[in-house]
Amino acid sequence: MARILVIDDDPEILKIIADILRAERYEVDAAEGGIAGIEALEKQNYDVVLTDLMMPDVGGMEILDTVVSKHPRTLCIILTGYGTIKSSVEAIKKGAFDYITKPLTGGELLVVVEKALKFRCLEEENIRLKRELRKEYGFGNLIGTSRAIRRVYDLIERVADTDSTVLITGASGTGKELIARAIHYNSSRSDKPLVVINCGAIPEELLESELFGHKKGAFTGAYRDRIGRFEMANGGTIFLDEVGEMSPSLQVKLLRVLQEQKFERVGDTRTIHVDVRIVAATNKNLTAAINKGRFREDLYYRLNVIQIKVPSLKQRKSDIPLLIDHFLKKFQKGRSRKITEFSPEAMEALMAFDWPGNVRELENVVKRLTILCDNEIVSFQDLPEHIRDHSPTIDPLERNVLEEGISFDKAVKDYEKRLILEALEKTNWVKAKAAKLLNINRTTLVEKIKKQNIIERASG
Repeated sequence: MARILVIDDDPEILKIIADILRAERYEVDAAEGGIAGIEALEKQNYDVVLTDLMMPDVGGMEILDTVVSKHPRTLCIILTGYGTIKSSVEAIKKGAFDYITKPLTGGELLVVVEKALKFRCLEEENIRLKRELRKEYGFGNLIGTSRAIRRVYDLIERVADTDSTVLITGASGTGKELIARAIHYNSSRSDKPLVVINCGAIPEELLESELFGHKKGAFTGAYRDRIGRFEMANGGTIFLDEVGEMSPSLQVKLLRVLQEQKFERVGDTRTIHVDVRIVAATNKNLTAAINKGRFREDLYYRLNVIQIKVPSLKQRKSDIPLLIDHFLKKFQKGRSRKITEFSPEAMEALMAFDWPGNVRELENVVKRLTILCDNEIVSFQDLPEHIRDHSPTIDPLERNVLEEGISFDKAVKDYEKRLILEALEKTNWVKAKAAKLLNINRTTLVEKIKKQNIIERASG
């Protein structure tokens, strides 16, 4: 139940207000005069403070200053007579939530108090959601330990809490938006908006209005003034996804925002100033686009202050088991039937696949398995056909090799050779380490290398 402090130097009014609120089962403390009110604030935290404006010892404005400076999550409502409404408006400018004129009615009092408490609940929910966002996009929740992805994490950590413009490059599905969110929610702007816009998903004729807003009557269908994404992001971050799709005319306007932090709405002459950090992303080769005249070189250098190159999943295959585990936890939350592991053949096939759709494709595959797989252990047969078809895993039943005929000895020999080569590559051709990976003696490995006619190369 909400806790409310009522402050008034008139004991009769104080009792009336306290009784009305207590009848609604609020916890109410009554303080007779401003000094008693300050003392109550020092002893207890309150959701709402109702204070008279004009009191002989300590006035309502001083009470308001104390609430705003020392109890920022407490809402202050001013009680005032008709002759001091102007002062009440000044109090609102200084941080009061609302004011009520005397003589007041019980209904009016309860409406304002309930409105204040609802507003406070929304603030608390907003704080909770922002805390969860920071947790979700914290560095500890970025998945992967490979050298390629750790370089990305290091860059994020170094640039997040700066105002530098960041250009994120990489193929589709590598997680560019996830990185943009990690940058924002680990910066000093995290309590301000992060506004995302996909420049490639909005028609060119509408994109300018989306970015900068428009004035009523600027074009057919502009029935009212509208603010753009840059205004929405004021004080925070704007993420321009697929910035390489932007038309040359819009590139000029974006360049101006980067240089001067100002723009005009479509159809308006009024200049709007903003404080926005820009994070952009593209899956295109912008250098090639510059050479073809499709992207402005000066804009490229303005965007490319700090570049973060996101590796493809093919370049960070050692992260696949970690990513699978992460997605399993994500999609199986709250489910009674769960996948617990993958068979060696299934995991080998997943590791061998090139993943042209990158992390997004892997996420979709895991989601599909959590829906369609009936067993706790995912087998090779449970994998999507396109992954099985590109897998080196020997599966005679799947590929009908029994009907076509197969040399068992040759298949075993080929498989053994591939395992040896993989172990040697992973250990930079240090035989002792490769033998340890394969769980065999070094001398055994040397013999197998000779039998398989594997051409050795120098380590280092």
